[in-house]
Amino acid sequence: MAITLGSESVRKGVIPAAGRGTRFLPMTKAVPKEMLPIVDRPAIELVVEEATKAGLDDLLFITATNKQMIEDHFDAAPELELALRSGNKLELLESIERYKQYSRVHSVRQGHPHGLGHAVFQAYRHVGDNPFAVLLPDDLMHPEDPVLEKMIAVREQIGGSVVALLEVTPEQATAYGSAAVTNIPLATNGLEGVAGLQEGDVFRLDRIVEKPPIEEVLSKYASVGRFVLDPKVFEILETLPPGRGGEIQLTDSFQTLIETPEEQGGGVTGVVIRGRRFDTGDKLGYLQAVVEMGLEDPALGEKFREFLTGLSL
Repeated sequence: MAITLGSESVRKGVIPAAGRGTRFLPMTKAVPKEMLPIVDRPAIELVVEEATKAGLDDLLFITATNKQMIEDHFDAAPELELALRSGNKLELLESIERYKQYSRVHSVRQGHPHGLGHAVFQAYRHVGDNPFAVLLPDDLMHPEDPVLEKMIAVREQIGGSVVALLEVTPEQATAYGSAAVTNIPLATNGLEGVAGLQEGDVFRLDRIVEKPPIEEVLSKYASVGRFVLDPKVFEILETLPPGRGGEIQLTDSFQTLIETPEEQGGGVTGVVIRGRRFDTGDKLGYLQAVVEMGLEDPALGEKFREFLTGLSL
């Protein structure tokens, strides 16, 4: 496959949502884990909202069997809309028509589950030779830190690919892509004008390893949840052999990008997450997201806080 470098503008997004959700069984036997509610909105809607705010206007879901509910959520529901309008329940009507304000969405199925790298590769024909963002729906980013917007700005300033970096303990690092990094002073790459970036937020990735044993953890930084990728990654993923767990690991493609010359689409930069991030693919992380977002809900927050305060724990 020959990749021709495309425009610098990042307008396309890919949301892999083909996982089985086994950590949430039996709930996810019939309901996609991405549709589990954060207060009254499915988690994946919050991810789509984040992508829209970041300027992406074309999103592709990578789904699997029994995930039709995701597509339905971002579609019209004529009978329900009519009933709410007739009953003058305009606030509820607005809530189910919110999808009209979001980016255009499409969907393709992964087929066989061969790993995250394989899932992202399914977007090749849709994305083409354009840079694109990947948003993992299990990673919920609090809007207090628009990390994806900062990552896109970094990509458009210096090229290559950009990953979100999370500060983790050595024990936590064994569950992610552990990265060896070198700090990039903002002034050296014209990044001081990027809104929200501070010194110590941007790093060059020198090496990355997927889920290393604790004695091989490379630093306190791990790659998680948000990626802005050069289309060169598709050429790499097409022939990438299976890695850890016998799956095609997206993290392994990052190591190849690190080793690829910049003029050929190589180079990987990291932007540190400074706001709250919830792992909603984990039961505890999901509960933390529900509680914190519930406390911030304009309609429910005050009463919910009173309830929690009154609990005898």
